[in-house]
Amino acid sequence: MTQPPIGGATGSPDGLTREEPSAAAAPPTAPAPGPFPPPPAAGYPPYQSPAAPKKRRGLLIASIVLAAAVLLCGGGGTAAFLALRNTEDGQGAKEPAVAVDGFLTAVYKDRDARKAATFVCSASRDDKKIASKVTEVQKYSSDYQNPRFRWTTPKVDNQTGDRATVTTKVTMTTSDEKVADQELRFTVVQKTGWWVCEVA
Repeated sequence: MTQPPIGGATGSPDGLTREEPSAAAAPPTAPAPGPFPPPPAAGYPPYQSPAAPKKRRGLLIASIVLAAAVLLCGGGGTAAFLALRNTEDGQGAKEPAVAVDGFLTAVYKDRDARKAATFVCSASRDDKKIASKVTEVQKYSSDYQNPRFRWTTPKVDNQTGDRATVTTKVTMTTSDEKVADQELRFTVVQKTGWWVCEVA
């Protein structure tokens, strides 16, 4: 009678003995799949997926709508402002040449920027530029000996409807017999009267 080998080996049909694995030596089995992933290994922060870009897209759309609304409202405001600027707050001159003569008198003889502005159309009225021109004329007094200004009678070269071109020549003379000439061309428009709108 044959005794089974020690150690729990069992026989096999081919006569070789095989050792059955014990419960302690069983290979580790993978955890059963569950609804949650396994916890991360110690020392690493858990992975977080980036935020969905839906919020950014919504913000972009809201910004575009707001910008469009501002442009529409601003455009209407600008049109209203320009429409109001086109209405003159005075009577203007009766003739194009009279408007030019009044402007030249205010700048070169009276040296009064406010008075000169009353001859300029509202669309072109820039108080700083007018004041700068008057200051330039006043500066001639310190640069030259007793400068005096005169000009030829303003002449209407072209008039079509509510627009006219007026030309004149301004001459500066000094007490030490220096002379300087400047040809000027004015664009004058009619609204409530005739107004100087451009000087070239």
